[in-house]
Amino acid sequence: MLATNDATLLAYIEEALPVEQMARLEEQLRNDSSLREKLGNLIAQRDSGVHSIGDIWRRHRLSCATREEIGSFLLGAMSDEKMEYIRFHIEVVGCRYCRSNLDDLAASHHQEAVTARRRKYFQSSVGRLKKSEG
Repeated sequence: MLATNDATLLAYIEEALPVEQMARLEEQLRNDSSLREKLGNLIAQRDSGVHSIGDIWRRHRLSCATREEIGSFLLGAMSDEKMEYIRFHIEVVGCRYCRSNLDDLAASHHQEAVTARRRKYFQSSVGRLKKSEG
């Protein structure tokens, strides 16, 4: 059973929990009316403008790396301490927002590498094709 304190429920609302925890909490919510009521109260409290420092921290993703920092992480172009922080944040904390940015940048980087390699092959072949035509 997943710990269902206010912080966990608020993270659930913000979709900031790892996928496995989200699934377990959703199962608990389906089967526990008091937990659903607690979640509803937290949503009402949040929507009424009552915010804690933790709420503001999570909502503005203050512990998340910027997209540029995640790109530098992907390229290994940052200090070891910062690399370790981002790795921990993504792999251990399970930040889905940062994981999504990392996956997107990795796919983009891969596509750019493929495009550059194709361009290089094409350019090296053009000269050979022109020589064989003449």
